[in-house]
Amino acid sequence: MSPSGLTLLDNMLSMQRWPEKCWALLQLLLVVSVSQAEELVCRRRGDPENPQLSTDGDIMLGGIFPFHSSWKTRQDTYMHKPLPLQCTSLNFRGFQYAQAMRFAIEEINNRTDLLPGVSLGYKIYDACRSMVRAVRVTLALTNGNEVLSAPSKAPCTRPAQVQAIIGEASSSPSMAIATVIGPFHMPVISHFATCACLSDKTKYPSFLRTIPSDYYQSRALAQLVRHFGWTWVGAIRTNGDYGNNGMATFTETAQRLGICLEYSVSLFRTDPPDKIQKIIDIIKASTSKVIVTFLSPADIDMLIHEMSHHNLTGYQWVGTEAWIFDPQTAAMDKHHILDGAIGLSIPKAHVSGMREFMLDVKPLSSSGDEVFTEFWEKLFSCKFKQSKSSAENQRECTGHEDLTGVQNSFTDMSPMPIFNNIYKGVYAVAHALHRILCCNKTCNNKVALDPFTILQHIKIIHFKTKEGDEVYFNENGDPAAKYEIINWQPTENGIVDFVTVGFYDASLPADKQLNLQNKSLIWANNSQQVPVSVCSVKCPPGTRKVLQKGKPVCCYDCLTCAEGEISNITDSITCVQCHPEFWSNERRDACVKKEAEFLSYQEIMGALLTAASLLGTCITAVVASIFFRYSKTPVVRANNSELSFLLLFSLTLCFLCSLTFIGRPSKWSCMLRHTAFGITFVLCISCVLGKTIVVLMAFRATLPGSNVMKWFGPAQQRLTVLAFTFVQVIICILWLTISPPFPFKNFKQFEDRIILECTLGSAVGFWAVLGYIGLLAMLCFILAFLARKLPDNFNEAKFITFSMLIFCAVWITFIPAYVSSPGKFSVAVEIFAILASSFGLLICIFFPKCYIILVKPEKNTKKNMMGKGGPKPF
Repeated sequence: MSPSGLTLLDNMLSMQRWPEKCWALLQLLLVVSVSQAEELVCRRRGDPENPQLSTDGDIMLGGIFPFHSSWKTRQDTYMHKPLPLQCTSLNFRGFQYAQAMRFAIEEINNRTDLLPGVSLGYKIYDACRSMVRAVRVTLALTNGNEVLSAPSKAPCTRPAQVQAIIGEASSSPSMAIATVIGPFHMPVISHFATCACLSDKTKYPSFLRTIPSDYYQSRALAQLVRHFGWTWVGAIRTNGDYGNNGMATFTETAQRLGICLEYSVSLFRTDPPDKIQKIIDIIKASTSKVIVTFLSPADIDMLIHEMSHHNLTGYQWVGTEAWIFDPQTAAMDKHHILDGAIGLSIPKAHVSGMREFMLDVKPLSSSGDEVFTEFWEKLFSCKFKQSKSSAENQRECTGHEDLTGVQNSFTDMSPMPIFNNIYKGVYAVAHALHRILCCNKTCNNKVALDPFTILQHIKIIHFKTKEGDEVYFNENGDPAAKYEIINWQPTENGIVDFVTVGFYDASLPADKQLNLQNKSLIWANNSQQVPVSVCSVKCPPGTRKVLQKGKPVCCYDCLTCAEGEISNITDSITCVQCHPEFWSNERRDACVKKEAEFLSYQEIMGALLTAASLLGTCITAVVASIFFRYSKTPVVRANNSELSFLLLFSLTLCFLCSLTFIGRPSKWSCMLRHTAFGITFVLCISCVLGKTIVVLMAFRATLPGSNVMKWFGPAQQRLTVLAFTFVQVIICILWLTISPPFPFKNFKQFEDRIILECTLGSAVGFWAVLGYIGLLAMLCFILAFLARKLPDNFNEAKFITFSMLIFCAVWITFIPAYVSSPGKFSVAVEIFAILASSFGLLICIFFPKCYIILVKPEKNTKKNMMGKGGPKPF
């Protein structure tokens, strides 16, 4: 005892009465004596766990496989020590896994080039597909069951009992094992745990596997679904790490590929019936025809059993490597619910000698364990005498039964790829040991082995098996991801044929990873046609997708593109605006060049205006010829015949300038049409104004003592016309210099066609030209109006007044009509105004004279022209 303890004891004795002191001392001495007599040892807590299969060797390997697929549930009261887990449902597949490991170890032990002189042993445990039991047997593999003596102050440690562990088959138990064993850096190599989460080396530093990660399988499944155009699918997963993680990666990849999940549900084989019924109801109510699964064989078996009760057939199943190549699952599908299923499987493999070894098993020579005895009894449907469950009506087992002719899941070698994974895992450990022990012809047995060193060497091994398979691990402890694409094709005798229809290799470029062969596939209901599973049919070109409110992105309506917009691809999400010079066709799937609209000679309106222009030109020419023929007559000479001929010339130009407004606008035609119009009309109005002034001057000259005419003779008249016209020429030059008219494509006025027009350039220039013409016309009108009642038998001022009245009326109405007329009609309005005003001048001024010249020649005398109060010509 420590000094402090003795002091405390003395105080106690001094404070208590003598009997009590004696009793306390006796108790203390008894405790001390017992503690000194107890031996210092290290013991394993709880009941010992013995392996189901074991063989001694120089170096031991551990194996954890599911010899049973379930266990009995019990309610613990926590009033007494819980009983050991009671496993049920013997699983032949677990025994196949164990046989594959034993085959690899025996083959290595028989080789002289790998670990010469070193024998490998094994301890194989049944995990019963229970995470709790998997952890328990893992600790048994590392610690052992023996009692270890140790000095009082020495730590209770020992070397690991095995150097590496092969297993487990499922992801969740593997995660539990890797979590427990990870801190000790003991290698754990799984042959069938595919959860992508196990690639996380921060959580599972010592975990490796010889089967690809579900990260690649999930992405491959999404690409496979997208390849067949299935964008609306259902998803069912095992409620465990395998199913949840695998489906999460699939969902993420599917969303990027435009695939939507109508539903995503989870189940587990121990779920209550009401939960399974809810899943059945969801499937019944769904509209998707494709079901993507991440299910274990036990879960898929349970699901199709329930679906058969509700006659749920006709669905296209997409499966993973867990069941897509499993004959047991195919045998369970008696109602052919899974016929036509497609999915990914581990590539086929062959290991020479493994089949013969696995089928050559004897219970008495292999092990005396009850589990192996149970296996033998189920394999041959017999009972040993010592068996607790033996019955009188069952055949007695001799231990020498022959597997020849036996057909069951144990003799089925279709899972050979999985057995090959176990084979490669054992060989990976052997190659690492071979390097650590510096083996050549012999191995250095003095090298101290520790799991950490073995783990580091396993990570860097790279070798080929005897069948030529490459074995290596990447930085995450995963092998290369390669899959076969399997299609369930039922045969005439009802047996499913697993047909390889393609491959997936994650090491290839993205566009070459999925490779489907030209083989005929069988789909659900034995159909030859690829099933259609979409929420909404594809939107054809000419439409765009509009999402339905509250539904996934795969559910949409197809909306026709607006005018001027197109979509030329299927399932377009937007409509593209056509270039301004193009317009959408009726189907809205292509942009066609817009029709260019301008006033052309070929159309009726253009032809009529051209005819009117030429008619006016011809009439003017005829009038000019008449005036020229009768130039010496009083009617022609009455009012400055020179101005009359100049007026007729300007009218001819006015008629002809209207032709510049017809046809496709060009740079020169745009500049010519407005300037020619402005100058010719000013020349015309100037001549009329000159004639009006001459009339006024002529009558004023008849007054006594007036000599006005000498100030406004022919020279002054020509100069006046020239001066008025020169002003317009200056305006036009400034207009063309500063901002001339130019051809312009008007896209805004009409959406479906282009208006080719001449833009004014400078609106000020245009209105200045028109304003100047209007100013001269108003001045001419006022002067003519003032002279209309001057006495004469032929007073030309009256006709000038009428002509100016028509001219002004035409151009006043022109302005609102021009502004409001669309496209080529505005050009037609301008041409009409030019022709109407020109015809007005021609008719009002010259037709009365032509009438007298041709029809009333008797009035074409000087006496009649100068007569006062005589009869009027009209």
